[in-house]
Amino acid sequence: MSIELGHFALVLSFALALVQATVPIIGGRLKSEALMRVGEPAAITGFALVALSFAALTVAYVQSDFSVLNVWENSHSAKPLLFKITGTWGNHEGSMLLWVVILAFFGALVAVFGRNLPRSLRANVLGVQGAIGSAFILFILATSNPFARLDPAPMQGRDLNPILQDIGLAVHPPLLYLGYVGFSIAFSFAIAALIEGRIDAAWARWVRPWTLAAWLFLTGGIAMGSYWAYYELGWGGFWFWDPVENASLLPWLGGTALLHSALVMEKRSALKIWTVLLAILTFSLSLLGTFLVRSGVLTSVHAFATDPTRGVFILIILMIFIGGSLALFAWRAPTLSAGGLFQPVSREGALVLNNLLLTTATATVLVGTLYPLLVEAVTGDKISVGAPFFNLTFGPLFLPLLAIVPFGPLLAWKRGDLAAVAQRLFAAFGAALAVTLLVYVIVDRTSVLAALGIGLGLWLVFGALTDLALKSGLGKVAAPVAFRRFTGLPRSVFGTALAHAGLGLTTIGIVAVTTLEVERVVAMQPGESVEVQGHVLRFDGLQPFTGPNYTEDQGRFVLSRATGAKLGEIVSSKRFYPARQMPTTEAGIRTLGLSQLYVSLGDKTPSGALIVRVWWKPMVTLIWLGALVMMAGGAVSLLDRRLRVGAPMPRSKPVTATQGNRA
Repeated sequence: MSIELGHFALVLSFALALVQATVPIIGGRLKSEALMRVGEPAAITGFALVALSFAALTVAYVQSDFSVLNVWENSHSAKPLLFKITGTWGNHEGSMLLWVVILAFFGALVAVFGRNLPRSLRANVLGVQGAIGSAFILFILATSNPFARLDPAPMQGRDLNPILQDIGLAVHPPLLYLGYVGFSIAFSFAIAALIEGRIDAAWARWVRPWTLAAWLFLTGGIAMGSYWAYYELGWGGFWFWDPVENASLLPWLGGTALLHSALVMEKRSALKIWTVLLAILTFSLSLLGTFLVRSGVLTSVHAFATDPTRGVFILIILMIFIGGSLALFAWRAPTLSAGGLFQPVSREGALVLNNLLLTTATATVLVGTLYPLLVEAVTGDKISVGAPFFNLTFGPLFLPLLAIVPFGPLLAWKRGDLAAVAQRLFAAFGAALAVTLLVYVIVDRTSVLAALGIGLGLWLVFGALTDLALKSGLGKVAAPVAFRRFTGLPRSVFGTALAHAGLGLTTIGIVAVTTLEVERVVAMQPGESVEVQGHVLRFDGLQPFTGPNYTEDQGRFVLSRATGAKLGEIVSSKRFYPARQMPTTEAGIRTLGLSQLYVSLGDKTPSGALIVRVWWKPMVTLIWLGALVMMAGGAVSLLDRRLRVGAPMPRSKPVTATQGNRA
């Protein structure tokens, strides 16, 4: 009965989304307060309905209700409770329902916390959100219904894909979707502003916190997905330039550019057209990535042929929201003012250069991702665009971007002094250069790239610290005064410094593990050892183990230093899931400081020896530690009072006057 209730709630939410998509926008055009107010209760009630629908599907998974087709295909009664719950979104239908829940949640937040928005703007924003929601719900009901029944009901399910039965996949999709869908708010604000034909600094103030929250979640989602692939798949890598990975990177790059552009618009009323376009493009990339992944197009362009109804819906949705929004932008852009003027050497100029590099890098990733699909669709030939292409195109664009990042926060608005800023950054540059030389001389004289890359990462970290030191007056005023200035700095300043420092830490981790990694592939019998970077790994043999819905052979290794001091045990295994008849490899990882020793099991040789792959991964943890620091920077910035109050204060009188003028 709960399944029918969930299905009925989803149908009702679709009807309500249609009301939300039309009535408030019509009210805005007619200047009708009553019609504009419809959007708020519609958004809140719509969220309650889709949340009820998702809860009903979750209950079916928890209860192992195999009369539901979706549960039968993706669950098993012996599966641990956590993975029964995560199985709700570990499939196409459930993940799209989660997408809609998060979309409705953001719409409800606008309805609840957007009271300081002008009435017509709020109505239009909620109307656009309703239009997006109605399209997604219709897509689910027509082509991806998670509530379809089986009659008769099977006794047992087919189980969830084994590689998805992991805590990382419990966290990764919700975080990723909070990022993807969060950018819908910026998109809705952009479309609402284009409908009204009015964009100002207050609009940028309202957009920034939503964009920042989406960027924060998407950063966490990408980092969690990277770490899951690193430890779960047993391949030892953290990024493969796989199309699925690229689909999440694209909106992150666009969202980063949007954040910086909205900052310029808020502070200087400049880059208005550029900011609106970025808001449209960022969510368009989220739509493109989400649907390409969930429709199967990234696996094969012939996925449309196997499910033509789903393919047609995807194409229609992309055409309406991407094509329609760009058409509206093209129509309205000539009527929008460009905003304030500034010199090329200024903070605005640095942010423009930052955005140009980011958008160009985004374009290279997009081309590399879609080109093989287009070639296969047109000619039928299958080609692969891998790491060499992206390294040669994305890298040369991103490295200059990293080099200029410390200059931006220190440049003055409107007109800056590049020489003066360079002098302020002299100590940071000197410290980064000294570390570069130390890495080259002491660590590895054969890898110039390692030394330069680590130095570049530290340049970002030292640059962020320099920004905080200069703004607090450290070294120029008494220590107590400097401390008071430091604690009195706006939280957005701390957030910016943390984000830039986190980017530097991630850069160090990527460069170190890419250039200094050591790999050993050996055939080992019990009792044999292998030495890696001053550590000795002794193989003690295989031991069988039975889990709740799998069996495995655990390879047990004793780790010690070359001096003989024992560091503990590492367990790596090969699992087998009977329900799916699918094997997986579970890597054994031991963290030593910022570095890790990574052990993965292979097959047995004819002589009975076990193939073992061992990696020494120097400073690899900085990749994900840096992402956490970036997320902390986003969270700290969200706590800035200037973002929390939304529109500039005082609130009531100017808003009333504005509404009166529009009436």
